[in-house]
Amino acid sequence: MAVVRSEFRTEIYVPAPDDPVFIADECTVTDCDRTAASTRRGLCNAHAIRFRKRGCPPMTDFLAEPGPPVRGRRSLAACLIDGCRYGRRAKNGLCSKHHDRWSRAGKPDPATWDAPDLAPRDTTTSECRLPFCNLWVANPVKLFCPGHDERWHRHGRPDPDHFIADCELVGTASIDLRDLAPQLKLEIQYALQCRHDARSRTAAPRLVMPAVRRVKALGVASLLDLSEQQWRQKVGAQADESALFLLDARDGLEALRDGTGWEIEYPRDVWRLHRLPGITTPAGRPCPRARLRFDRIPQFWLRELGKRWTRLRLTSGLSIGAARAGVDALICFGGFLTFVGVDALAEVDRPLLERYLAHVMSQPGGHGMKKTRIGALNLFFQNIRQYRWEDTLSGTAAFYVGDVPPVPEQVDRRLAEYVMTQIESPGNLDRWPDAAGRLVTLILTRCGLRISSALALDFDCLLHDGQGAPYLRYFNTKMRREAAVPIDEELEAAIREQQRRVLDQWPDGTACLFPRQRANVSGNLPLADGTYRRMLGRWLKTCEIRDEHGRPVHLTPHQWRHTFACRLINRDVPQEVVRVLLDHDSHKMTSHYAKITDQTVRRHWEQATKVNIKGERVILDPDGPLSQAQWAKTRYGIATQTLPNGYCGLPVQKTCPHANACLTCPVFLTGPEFLPELREQRTRTLTLIDNAKSCGHSRMTEMNQQVADNLDRMIGEMEDDQETENAG
Repeated sequence: MAVVRSEFRTEIYVPAPDDPVFIADECTVTDCDRTAASTRRGLCNAHAIRFRKRGCPPMTDFLAEPGPPVRGRRSLAACLIDGCRYGRRAKNGLCSKHHDRWSRAGKPDPATWDAPDLAPRDTTTSECRLPFCNLWVANPVKLFCPGHDERWHRHGRPDPDHFIADCELVGTASIDLRDLAPQLKLEIQYALQCRHDARSRTAAPRLVMPAVRRVKALGVASLLDLSEQQWRQKVGAQADESALFLLDARDGLEALRDGTGWEIEYPRDVWRLHRLPGITTPAGRPCPRARLRFDRIPQFWLRELGKRWTRLRLTSGLSIGAARAGVDALICFGGFLTFVGVDALAEVDRPLLERYLAHVMSQPGGHGMKKTRIGALNLFFQNIRQYRWEDTLSGTAAFYVGDVPPVPEQVDRRLAEYVMTQIESPGNLDRWPDAAGRLVTLILTRCGLRISSALALDFDCLLHDGQGAPYLRYFNTKMRREAAVPIDEELEAAIREQQRRVLDQWPDGTACLFPRQRANVSGNLPLADGTYRRMLGRWLKTCEIRDEHGRPVHLTPHQWRHTFACRLINRDVPQEVVRVLLDHDSHKMTSHYAKITDQTVRRHWEQATKVNIKGERVILDPDGPLSQAQWAKTRYGIATQTLPNGYCGLPVQKTCPHANACLTCPVFLTGPEFLPELREQRTRTLTLIDNAKSCGHSRMTEMNQQVADNLDRMIGEMEDDQETENAG
């Protein structure tokens, strides 16, 4: 393969010490040049064995006394005799040659013994062939010093050059491909190159080498000898990093052999989405390695139409989630057609769809899933007719309004203030183990963003207006557009601090404000939704967040969006402002979030002066035994019986006996907001009284005089209250 670059065309790949992909941490023991065998303790394999043999003491104690240097890429111990570089063999520290002479000399004290000079004639050619060892060989026939010669024999006397290379690699970060067949060797080299160029997941040599050994043990000539499914069966259900490396390697080779794009994927019954360019992906994220399973649609004709429909939807900008929901609807419909024995599009008509409606409603699942399985199928039929994909579809094959049961009334999803007080407590927020998770929580609670928008924030997400006020710029992942929300200086400072933390870890900068910590060499992959949710769950448990009944709180990040909107509405923020802050297209959408509370309506009612037909103030005692009942009656009147110049205070169970003569009705209520209407009505009433008097209509005069007296009392009471308020 000519695509493999020269730096990867080597049997032993040794990455650079600072390589961010093929990362290999050094052993934490001082002066140990081996690489760490695991990231958990940071010890090389030799020191890890020694650590376990000591009973896993505290790491600080072990690092203080790690023991003698481990064997590896260094010379073995030499004979104690000055100038002798034969390897030490005897217990008294002598080489075998000097030990023999010492024994024949009567075993004198080695310190005072006059030892003979046994150095070879040519000390240069007599050195061990291992580059890092300067000991002498036992005789000219030997290649290695006695200690390394024994090691060579224990390994089965392999090729000396191979053995030398193995010894030099002990404890180093290297990937050894020498034992692989030429084709496999080239394929692994290409996989290493792809992993290096992608700069997403790391590939530590200690994790790659098990994959190399696994490939060799299977005896395959090429990674493409087995299908993806067969490889998954070989590596087992719990795929580790080495197994994932093999799956990625095979996927890259297949893409290199077959190519990528719609012309390659479309004929397949299982589409690999990461091989389809141009489809809409979540903001800031790569296309997931997900699949669309058309092979689960039994009918060939339905499968082909479904693929055509799905390709149109994906290329027109539909999200992957919506496309998957459409395929699920076709799978469900295909299963129903098999059950009822229908195998042609021409047989699909309205009577059959009515049977399908009953089938869907009898299946397990929520209302949303059932509605999607019907609505997506209806859209599928519409597109078949619109684009003339198939002329045999009956004109009656359609669903209509009312076929699906109405959406259940949405439950109020805002969180109780009792819970929010605990969540927003500085003490609890400081218990976040991760600073990024804490900041995400602050943004969600104070700005009302969706979790997808918060996690996809750009690194440069702060804006300022002409007065220097800060704003948070974000991408509305649902509406697919940019938006901004005002923030305070405290949140701005927290975002600045997060930016500094990111630059400390990725000095070259990143595209996102919240990079994920693992499998993110470039730093451009944002924190995953599932990762934050798991962090949130652990934090709620650590802080023991509980509801009013003492039960542990389980919440979703989206509930903070509902809470944010409801708080604004109940602080008298106009709904138009709330709509802009939530970046909604319509007030109807905002109304699903912003639920005004009874306490807010009651507060406004009690703040205004209410008077009855006699001009007397209506007082609702908040502490009285009937306060809630009084309020329920009044609230219902306001909602259902508001009049042009006041409210009706009649209990809802009674019928009005006054025939709309509200200004003479004893249960009529009004307030200062109706003063203009009341004054205008008083003027009209006085005119009617003058006209009735001039015509001699005494009964009309009497009736209107009663209305005028009531108006005078109500207006006078409210005007006196306003004068008092202005004077104060």
